[in-house]
Amino acid sequence: MKTVFLLHRSQGLNLLTTALLLAAGTGFSTDSVGITSCHAAGETDVTKVDDDFALQGEYRGEVTIEEGKIPVGAQVIARGKGKFRLVGYPLGLPGEGWDSTRKHEVEGSRTGEQVTFQGEELAGILSATGITVTNSDGNKIGELKKVIRKSPTLGTQPPEGAVVLFDEKGTNRFPGSKISPEGWLMQGATSEPTFDDFSLHLEFMLSYAPDKLGQGRSNSGLYLQGRYEVQILDSFGLEGKDNECGGIYTVSAPAVNMCFPPLQWQTYDVDFTAARFDETGKKLEDAKVTVRHNGTLIHKDIKVPKATTAAPLPVKPTPGPIFLQDHGDQVRFRNIWVLPKSSAK
Repeated sequence: MKTVFLLHRSQGLNLLTTALLLAAGTGFSTDSVGITSCHAAGETDVTKVDDDFALQGEYRGEVTIEEGKIPVGAQVIARGKGKFRLVGYPLGLPGEGWDSTRKHEVEGSRTGEQVTFQGEELAGILSATGITVTNSDGNKIGELKKVIRKSPTLGTQPPEGAVVLFDEKGTNRFPGSKISPEGWLMQGATSEPTFDDFSLHLEFMLSYAPDKLGQGRSNSGLYLQGRYEVQILDSFGLEGKDNECGGIYTVSAPAVNMCFPPLQWQTYDVDFTAARFDETGKKLEDAKVTVRHNGTLIHKDIKVPKATTAAPLPVKPTPGPIFLQDHGDQVRFRNIWVLPKSSAK
């Protein structure tokens, strides 16, 4: 298949970002996809996704402009029924050198085997080998290849003293939870152990729902102590707000949007310090949260002054569980463990 993109031209690094209009190749690995479809919104079976799924993903490469050759990155988001959004990043993908003050977004539609983004002077041509970017004279000025990034903490094993909440060896300390046929934990689960201060590792996979928008794309949440939410959402290619993936809901937006595409495993690594109270139950200090999303620091010692929206528990001087929200969308979890800094109860 070959896909053609006609791109908009601007100046300097903005010219670069316009060259980042891509679509994905067809490759995927069994480590990056699920195989089961369930009744909640979102597809987890790669054999049942639409044709646009193969055009979604991340790309990196180089483009030569007047200033010289520079690295570029792009994220291609499927929007359903042959529609796409392309987000271009000068200097690299988010977390890999991207200048966060610069990006370029273009909408496009698919006609047959082509997706065209109307522009003035640049063109990008996608084939099975990647993206070739050409100028108005038809000269090649760059090439980008599809990449499937993996979190550097993916598969991290629990250290000595950790409480394993869920693994694929049969450990499940979420009573009454639902398990997918692959053996993965499904959304809507509350841990039996409760915790005060802790470090947590969790792996999750978003479902594919190209026809949904905003909060309707693979929505869930990781509630620390059942009180403080780190949002889980298909926010691939979005701005990175406090209600998007990695956000501490209504409190703090992530420093960078590190959300990977749907059907790829992602990681949260969290350091949590519970709120402090005096002997009468009066709160003296807010809870604090540090979060790494796919290995990148997105929050550092963020104070959370109150329980976030839809938290099942109020803020009290008692330990609380790990709660994984069921928001009506499909999400999968695996390799969840907690290292208490104080005793689990």
